Amino acid sequence: MISTHILDTHLGKPATQVDVRLYNAKTRDLIGQGVTDQDGRIKNFGREDLEAGAYLLEYDVAPYFSQKQLKTFFPQVLIQFAIENPAEHYHVPLLISPFAYSTYRGS
Repeated sequence: MISTHILDTHLGKPATQVDVRLYNAKTRDLIGQGVTDQDGRIKNFGREDLEAGAYLLEYDVAPYFSQKQLKTFFPQVLIQFAIENPAEHYHVPLLISPFAYSTYRGS
């Protein structure tokens, strides 16, 4: 299972209502999509039968920053990562601000 969480480090709050899509990184086939909830999370992209391989999360953050009346240098964030053991839970947190972002493998 893959989940994600977006925190706006500029405002110190979860980033809500952000569209996120999950792709197979090799084929670019869309696997799932969602919108972050009030806690900035997407708990599940609807697929639990994932295979080992490379995946890509695409975050559309420009509308989020626009709603906050902030300009951003990064209108979209793409994170590619590898799944080695499909039985494990893969959590991908994203920390955003108007001019920077970072990520790590969460738990």
